[in-house]
This record gives sequence, structure tokens and C-alpha cells, in this order.
Amino acid sequence: MKKSIYYLCLLTFVLFYNCGSQKKNKIITVKNNLEITRSFETIEIFKTDLQLDKDQNFEHLAVRDVDTQTLVVSQFVDEDGDGVTDMLLFQPKVEPKSEKQYELVLVEPNERQETTEYCYSRFVPERTDDYAWENDKVAFRTYGPTAQKMIEDSVPGGTLSSGIDAWLKKVDYPIINKWYAKNDKNPGAYHIDHGEGLDNFHVGSSRGVGGTAVKKDSIYYFSKNFTSWKTITTGPIRTSFVLSYADWDADGNMISEEKHISLDYGNNLSKFEIDITGTDVVSVGLTLHKNEGVITENVDGGWVSYWEPHEGSELGTGIVSTYETMIGYENYVTNKKDESNLYAHLKVHDNKVVYYAGFAWKESGQYPTKESWEKYLNEVRLKINNPLEVTFN
Repeated sequence: MKKSIYYLCLLTFVLFYNCGSQKKNKIITVKNNLEITRSFETIEIFKTDLQLDKDQNFEHLAVRDVDTQTLVVSQFVDEDGDGVTDMLLFQPKVEPKSEKQYELVLVEPNERQETTEYCYSRFVPERTDDYAWENDKVAFRTYGPTAQKMIEDSVPGGTLSSGIDAWLKKVDYPIINKWYAKNDKNPGAYHIDHGEGLDNFHVGSSRGVGGTAVKKDSIYYFSKNFTSWKTITTGPIRTSFVLSYADWDADGNMISEEKHISLDYGNNLSKFEIDITGTDVVSVGLTLHKNEGVITENVDGGWVSYWEPHEGSELGTGIVSTYETMIGYENYVTNKKDESNLYAHLKVHDNKVVYYAGFAWKESGQYPTKESWEKYLNEVRLKINNPLEVTFN
């Protein structure tokens, strides 16, 4: 069964008819078993599970709050890329130790709410060949084959890295296209804060915020730049895409790797679903930069954090996984440029590993202290290890 952010599961789908066999709207019950409020967790509703009649258009469905009778923001996704919409997303809000009901209703397209595409990603050929993504909280980018070849051919302006770069935004509206456009006219513009944030996070050949590696003996090996990309969706709730990599060598072990990355509204962490062969353990890294920060590890709880001074401010980065996935960590410090990283060691299950990685910049006001950042990471690990219970009646 496919999983939503924080491993939300659709447990059962039951069609309900009245005595005249007239179909009634399906009621979605979302139950929260934790002592914390649940929000910004995405429910995935699959078309194949709804068993719609031929005259029922999946894309005319909307989600309505039963209590308020108002429509909530939703998003359709063509998850498998076959040109046909197959999934509907929405984000409930459920109070501690309680449940909330929503209703699937048919609406006309003009009845839907106007929404902003907060969750956005794209390939960026005008800046060599970056792939960049963002939501209302954070933004990221990583690098493609042209940037790699420029380095290999000694052409200025290239980047050789499979690390994940962080763009430090402090506004909730989209900035990727705006910053790239400014940088195209005035190279280096996005390295200056014009009131929305800036790119002053150095990634180099480090793992950045959640890049992968494989350790053999005492050495970490990792891929070069991505070789191809595919955007799956953008919208008000989620952006997701796939990055493919050329097979790479880890001390005689050939590693095959593909990354399915998604970022949902209201979240500081991207979700990484990695298909990988050639290793039983993946090491996911957070760059240590000048090694002036504070490391906090909670391997039993499934998370590690690095809080550091950053260009006159402060920055927290983190990795979170399920309890059974994280099996260790290492504070790896070396004299090699950009290769000092805090690594979380994650167990590969059936050639797959799933984790969440992201950051919070003090200037954004989201999680301005080490304590608030670590509290957020702890709540994320509680949520992904205790998914909301979702049933249809």
C-alpha cells in the first residue's frame, strides 16, 4: 500500500447505500491517538479504492468538513504518470485524542476554492541544470549532469555534488522562480537578502541536508549529480518528483539509486523515498560546515539534529525516520573539504529506505531556538511512528 507523508494509511473503503440503492457521500473518519494536535499531515485517497461508477468523475470530488460544511483545500495527483489522475490529497486537523469527519462530495470545477501553488518544484535549465523545490516554509535544490560535466571539463560555474542545498526563505509565498529570474539578470542576486531570505548555505560536495552515502570500512562513498528528473506534481498541498543517478562504486560494491522526493504544505522536512541496491545500510548526512554547532542524537527515537551558528544567525538541520529504520549515527569529521557530516545510519528494507530531512532558519521565525527545533523533530517522529487512523464509511 502506498504511503502518505508520516506513513498515513487508508485502512478501509466501504460503499454505503440507502434502502433505495442511491449512493450516499462517503464519510472519512480521521482518528488521532496521540496527545498532540495533528495538522499538516496529508491523506491520500486513491481513485481505484473508491470504485466509482462510470458516470462519476473522480476529478469532480472535493472534501468537505462535516462540522463546518465548508470545503477544505485538496489536490489531484497523477502519481504513476500515465496521464490519468489517480489520487486526491487533503490535510485534516485533528485535536488530541479525538477524531474528525470529512465528506467526499461532487462539485463543479467553478465551485472549488482558489488556491496558491505553495508546493512547487521544477528543473531549472537557466541556472545550468538545478532541480529546485519549495513549500510555504523551506526551499531546496540539487544539481544535474551539465553542472557535473562543467567541473569535469574545468569549465567555470559547475557543481559536482549530490548533496541537498538549502535556500533560506522567510516568507510563506513561492520564491524559486522570482529568485532565479533575479539571478539571471544579476548573477549572485539570490546570495543577498532582499527581504525574503537568501542562498547562503554552502553545500559543496557535502551531503547538505539529507544527501545519501554508503560507508565501507572508515570511508563514505556517494554518487555524483543526478542524471535525469521527472516532476510528478505541484500544488497547494504537495510537490513531488523523481531523481535518477548513474550507478556508483562504493569500494567494489555497485550502488543503484533513485530518489522519490516530496514536500508537503506546512512541513520543514522533505520526504525521501529511496530505491537502492548494493547495500543494506544507507548513511544520510547533514553537513557540519565549520564544525561549530551542537549535535543532538536520539537514535532510539529515530532522529538526529545539528544546530549551528550561521552567517550571523542560527540554523537547525535534522533527519527523522521510523524507529526500526535508524540504527546508529556518526559525527564524521575529516580534513577533506566539505566532507565532514553528521550521519544517520538507516536500515534498507527490500531495497528501499524512507526518511525525512530538512531545516529551520532562525530568521524565518518558525523554530528560532535549538529547543523549539528539536521539539518539532520529536513531534514529527511521534507522528510518523503513530499514523492517523483513516476509515471510510
